[in-house]
Amino acid sequence: MKIIKNLGLVIFITGLAIWTASIFMGDFTLQQEQLDSFISEKGIKSELVAQKISDNVVGKKLGTFAFTGAVRDALAQNNDYYDAQIAKYDAAKEWDKKGEQYQYRINDKDFQAFSFSLAKKAGTGFIVENKGLMWFLTFGLGILGALMFIFPNLVLLGKPGIKNDHVYHEAATNRGWIAWLVLVYLVLFYLVLYFNADYVVNWTFILDPISNALNGGDASQWFVYGFLYCVIMITMAVRMYIKYRHNKYQIVRTTSVLFFQIVFAFLIPEIMASLGKPGYDFKNAFPLDYDFFFEWNLQSLTESGGLGIFILVWGVVLTLVIVPVMVYFFGKRWYCSWVCGCGGLAETLGDPYRQHSNKSMKAWKLERWLIHSVLVFSLVMTLVTLYCYFTGAEAFLGINSQWIKDTYSFLIGAWFAGVIGTGFYPIFGNRVWCRFGCPLAAYLGFVQRFKSRFRITTNGGQCISCGNCSTYCEQGIDVRAYAQKGENIVRSSCVGCGVCSAVCPRGVLKLENGPEAGRINPTQVLLGNDVDLMDYVNNKEAS
Repeated sequence: MKIIKNLGLVIFITGLAIWTASIFMGDFTLQQEQLDSFISEKGIKSELVAQKISDNVVGKKLGTFAFTGAVRDALAQNNDYYDAQIAKYDAAKEWDKKGEQYQYRINDKDFQAFSFSLAKKAGTGFIVENKGLMWFLTFGLGILGALMFIFPNLVLLGKPGIKNDHVYHEAATNRGWIAWLVLVYLVLFYLVLYFNADYVVNWTFILDPISNALNGGDASQWFVYGFLYCVIMITMAVRMYIKYRHNKYQIVRTTSVLFFQIVFAFLIPEIMASLGKPGYDFKNAFPLDYDFFFEWNLQSLTESGGLGIFILVWGVVLTLVIVPVMVYFFGKRWYCSWVCGCGGLAETLGDPYRQHSNKSMKAWKLERWLIHSVLVFSLVMTLVTLYCYFTGAEAFLGINSQWIKDTYSFLIGAWFAGVIGTGFYPIFGNRVWCRFGCPLAAYLGFVQRFKSRFRITTNGGQCISCGNCSTYCEQGIDVRAYAQKGENIVRSSCVGCGVCSAVCPRGVLKLENGPEAGRINPTQVLLGNDVDLMDYVNNKEAS
């Protein structure tokens, strides 16, 4: 079994290496008619930018970085020229001519999309001509190798039951060199995905056939991300099924997050796009779905007929009615641990790192400040956006609408949620984003803390203080401290993953949704000798 496991690791690394190296494969040769067609499609008015791109890349055979660099350089030269023109007319106080120059500039934020679109047209070579083979050599080998590495655990782990042996002695799970390598790879992946997608256009070629089958168009970097996200969750879910095979709660919960990610977050939006409808993730609630109230989305939905209006109403009802009602009955676990895609990735890919969550008081204080600050940030941004949308103003209370949206998207949407939230799994634990940054988790946490039937009850008399519950709490809750006191755990950050209960050797912890009446009173159980057990039993029966 160990041979199969090691062979699987080799195959997985081979697939990953080919996937990474594919960035540098192939050539890009742009023809003049392709450039002319692109300029016409985009309605670009600057003849200078067309000339610069033509001079830099048309008819030449370039590699990935040379091609994207040449296109971006042409865009920068165009903007430099018109910036100089704007300055010249400004000095001469020729306002009309100054205003005319802006239409020829290319928005700096569009450089990546501009270069990416041209690269999609100009791609040639092995990857473009062998997409199926490249899929097998990357995704195929990666999946095969990962499963060969995971399945032997059915035998190697012995009898059913959670095994975390040697978790603090392995470089992969104890912040060793392997963990740091994984961190660097994940961070670089997100930096490229968010800010330099034109460098990884070859990845999109590999998935073009699947994208065409689902939505009728070629793959974008976001299609690659969505597909990769699902593949990783499915593969790592197999590991979860094996590790937690004795625990029905974990089996059902893992299946649930897989279902919602694959069907709701990936397939339905892609199919809707193929039908010319707005692609929408029906489970994605505001403010996690922070651009739901952006002008472009509101305009798109209101112009999409009945379905668009339904989505608009559904999004509001989901946030204001369904979310709090469900949290009242089931706690935030119904969303964070059963539905959310971020939570799903954290529970599958991030499970090997769940022991790294910081349980200190400082971390708890930082958590409360950060996550509630992000919630306030998102609400202020939305307020400004809606005010400007309905009044036509550009700012509210001195806050520019476009500026605050760009700032939130950059700092929270890209850096916090992606680069840090997932990239730092191997060092800070698997719920960095959910614990410190997710504004929806903060909203759910308020409801759970002050008005919810959900809590984890503890039988303090049975606790042996082994600390397993605290060690494997991904949200940094010192569960043992509650268990020792026999105190119910009602924390706004608890996502109800249930692993604390699963790893408890004495069955001390129990996740409950029932009414408070009749529950174990923690003080009575903790102070066993002080409790009149007959009174307790009689009261419980009476209730």
